[in-house]
Amino acid sequence: MQLEGVHHVTCITGDAPGNVRFYTDVLGLRLVKKTVNQDDPTVYHLFYADEEGSAGADITFFEYPGARRGRAGAGMVHTVTFRVASEDALAFWESRLASEGVSSSRTHARLRFEDPEGLGLELAVVSVPDEPLVARHPQIPAEVALQGFDGVRAFAADPDRSRALLETVLGFRGTGEGSWELRGELRGGLYGYDTPPAAGGGVPGAGTVHHVAWASTMEDHDAWQRRVADAGLQPTPVIDRFWFRSVYFREPNGVLFELATLGPGFGIDEDPDHLGESLILPPAFEHLRSQVEKVLTPLPDPRVAWTA
Repeated sequence: MQLEGVHHVTCITGDAPGNVRFYTDVLGLRLVKKTVNQDDPTVYHLFYADEEGSAGADITFFEYPGARRGRAGAGMVHTVTFRVASEDALAFWESRLASEGVSSSRTHARLRFEDPEGLGLELAVVSVPDEPLVARHPQIPAEVALQGFDGVRAFAADPDRSRALLETVLGFRGTGEGSWELRGELRGGLYGYDTPPAAGGGVPGAGTVHHVAWASTMEDHDAWQRRVADAGLQPTPVIDRFWFRSVYFREPNGVLFELATLGPGFGIDEDPDHLGESLILPPAFEHLRSQVEKVLTPLPDPRVAWTA
């Protein structure tokens, strides 16, 4: 069995309209599913990805309106890294972000910045065999567009506590002190640890990562759940999220992991040409539509303006 790199990264926002604008208008991702948090259907769950809504490009947000900013600390992911194709792409993004009032810092082959709520983001020039996962945007040429995830970095006081789980149970390969790669037949992704900040522990809230999900095939998913359970990590049962199946557990340094399946996918209940345009509820939640629509902030289709 092999896991196929990063499936998705789920974060928290306190401002759904601002979140949509930044990730679609500024970063050029496609809003591929507008739905609700299935554990709390009174709040949005927004999914942004490439044009096809692919695993490996899918950053998602729970919206808690007005939520205070959080702060990443030990046991939390602090940076999400996307791939780009070239140094020219980094130059494009440095200029584009500056025009939007977003400060950034550039080093060789990397560009660091934050989203409007303080979530740490990074663009990295990498050379991998993985298919580029790109969304269309009228102001962003395909050759400089984001190409899906390269990986995430978390804070941990003792990275070695997680080594056995990562390498022996989940199949990560060590690439250096505190860093690992998870590579399957289709995709790969990186995971690493940094020393936690000295100023207090983490505070969940807007601008923080809730969990990182690693991709599993449908055929192997039950076996992965059993394998994690046999390692003593107390995973949840397999949970049907309709668009994929999920298993959750905390790795030894406290980061919340999910194993999520490659499918059925976001096209199972929407025309692929119209992903993210309407509020979509999984069948088990459809009876709640009249209630949730009253409390959710109206969100326009971010692509409507393209035809104006």
